[in-house]
Amino acid sequence: MAMITTQRCLPQAFFHITERTTSLSSFKLQGQSKFRRVIKMSATELTNSRISYESFAIQPPLHPTYDLKGIIKLALAEDAGDRGDVTCLATIPFDMEVEAYFLAKEDGIIAGIALAEMIFDEVDPSLKVKWSKNDGDFIHKGLQFGKVHGRAHNIIVAERVVLNFMQRMSGIATLTKVLIGGGRNHRMGLFDMVMIKDNHISTAGGVTNALRAVDLYLEQKHLHMEVEVETRTLDEVKEVLHYASQTKTSLTRIMLDNMVVPLPNGDVDISMLKEAVQLVNGRFDTEASGNVTLDTVHKIGQSGVTYISSGSLTHSVKALDISLKIDTELALKVGRRTGRA
Repeated sequence: MAMITTQRCLPQAFFHITERTTSLSSFKLQGQSKFRRVIKMSATELTNSRISYESFAIQPPLHPTYDLKGIIKLALAEDAGDRGDVTCLATIPFDMEVEAYFLAKEDGIIAGIALAEMIFDEVDPSLKVKWSKNDGDFIHKGLQFGKVHGRAHNIIVAERVVLNFMQRMSGIATLTKVLIGGGRNHRMGLFDMVMIKDNHISTAGGVTNALRAVDLYLEQKHLHMEVEVETRTLDEVKEVLHYASQTKTSLTRIMLDNMVVPLPNGDVDISMLKEAVQLVNGRFDTEASGNVTLDTVHKIGQSGVTYISSGSLTHSVKALDISLKIDTELALKVGRRTGRA
């Protein structure tokens, strides 16, 4: 069965899709009551502008510049400008307290609950947030799956930033769930995996030269990490295999780029891809890249390739429609009128 990775290195999604794993719901927070405080991420201390991860129920990926709190502060500052929320200041008494409910306006997989907790806490630590769903759970249209209680002004100030993150993260999680059921990034950045692409190969003077240079570099730097090389023709695949048969190499994966050929009827021809997989014959992991869509992914998987990569999981995703409403009765009435509840 083929695994699917995202090629974009975005902090919003940590996916590695595989039919050999369970769905995203396997990542949900365990051992908590139906309504509970999920996590207090923003209470953790920052060291060298990086969050301590000990209190995270679901560990975020390691990254040398990872700073969720900094991103949240920037997003809130962008909204506030130099005057703050002038509409809230004009219409809502500062000390008025309300209860607002998270409302799903379409079916999907929820993601970003823990991050939403962090945003609310950053705006106002006295806000009380409870959830009936976990990150990775399915939510259906019309479901109230969480609530926040406290000062109305602060809830509304946090609302847009919370929804911006949750809608996008949930859209990615939902699209990934449609494909197979779970996923992770291809890599987090340029620092944690060697990916020898076409421009590296052209500049180095060929596949063999590029691989030899990488092996030498890793040896000199005493580095141990995954190495992937892009191949565009069967001859390049054969060249990679010949190099690996003659030399000790750090190579772990061969990318088979654009060997999926689209057909006029919307189908794809995977004969070249299958031939490449057969040439490799299990000596390395293989990855299909290019012309991957929701409609073609399963056929591509039939080639025997180990991985299937798709940047569309992040760069072309549709945000999941979620809202935060104080008057849920009216919101549901309007939603039913428009088919969104």
